[in-house]
Amino acid sequence: AAHLAAAGGGAPPPPAAAASNPPSHVVYLSDMFEIDELRDDGEFADIEEDVRDECGKFGSVVEVAIPRPRPPGDETPVAGLGKAFVRYETVAGATAARDALHGRKFGGKVVNADFIDVDAFERRAF
Repeated sequence: AAHLAAAGGGAPPPPAAAASNPPSHVVYLSDMFEIDELRDDGEFADIEEDVRDECGKFGSVVEVAIPRPRPPGDETPVAGLGKAFVRYETVAGATAARDALHGRKFGGKVVNADFIDVDAFERRAF
């Protein structure tokens, strides 16, 4: 939490966070976890809870969607695999989360955060 407070402070966001898709109610987070972590039900539940808890600090979270890999042997592509999608009640909440989480470390990995269109999210067109 101290890291997030230090990152805010009214300073302009770092250049990497400035270039983005148009703001929306939905933020996606990538580069947070390994695909294999999503196969294990316990690890998946932990990741989902961590995402919901952390993202809830920035606004009211309506939905968290984390696509999971298919069972071994099924090579059908999974849209959005490796990303977590978080839908907020307000664009302001989503914007606060994107600004705070982009470039932040999660499990030793640097997170990439950006917006996705609400319609695309609802259609699961990740």
